[in-house]
Amino acid sequence: MIKLISSMATRQVLAELAAQWQSASGIQVNIESVGGVDAAKRVQAGEAFDGVVLASDAIDKLAASGFAVAGSRVNLVRSSVAVAVRAGTALPDISTEAALRSAIEAAPTIGYSTGPSGVALSKLFEKWGMWDAMQPGIVQAPPGIPVGALVARGEVALGFQQLSELMGLEGITVVGMLPDAVAITTIFSAATCAASTQHETVAKLFAFMAAAEAASVKQKHGMQAA
Repeated sequence: MIKLISSMATRQVLAELAAQWQSASGIQVNIESVGGVDAAKRVQAGEAFDGVVLASDAIDKLAASGFAVAGSRVNLVRSSVAVAVRAGTALPDISTEAALRSAIEAAPTIGYSTGPSGVALSKLFEKWGMWDAMQPGIVQAPPGIPVGALVARGEVALGFQQLSELMGLEGITVVGMLPDAVAITTIFSAATCAASTQHETVAKLFAFMAAAEAASVKQKHGMQAA
C-alpha cells in the first residue's frame, strides 16, 4: 500500500487518478486529505507517509528541510481561484479588477481559506490598500473546511477558493474566476516523503499522475495540467 497526504484542494482529482493507477498496477493507494498547513506539519512530525501533495512552495520547504526526498518533486496541476455566492443571490460583476474591487467593497463578509489562495488574496487586499478596512468582515475558513460551506450557510457573502473546492458544492453559485489582471493560480506538486521505503513505486505513481493522459481528469475537477 502507498500512503499519501494532501491538501484539500487536490483531494478529488488525486482520488480519481489514484483509483486508475491502483486498477492498472494492483497496488492500493490510501490518500488522506487535510488542510495544507496541517499536512505539512504531519510530514515534518515524521508520520509514515510515502508521498505528499501540496502547493509547490510547501513541497520545496519540505525538501529543503529533509522531510521530502530532494529531486523527487513532480508538478501535477495548476489550480485557479474562483468566487462564489450563496445560491439564489444576485451575481456580482467580477469581470475586471475594478469590478471585483467594487464587489468586495459591497460585500458585508468575505471568506477565504488558510491555504495558498488565502495568502495570495490577503496580499492582493493589502496591495489595494483595503486590508485594514476589511478586517471586521473577513472570515477565514478553518483548515479542512471549504469556504463554500460557509457561503452556503450564509456566514460569508462572497467566498474565494480554488475552483476545485467550490465545484459541486450544494447551496452556492460559482460566479467565475478572478479577472486576468489579478488571477491567482497555485501549482500543486507531489514529492516522495523521506520516511517512505517505497521510493521507486511512489515515483511511478506520481509519473502516472503527471502524464499527459491525466489532463482530462484534471480538467474535470476544475484544474489544468501543470
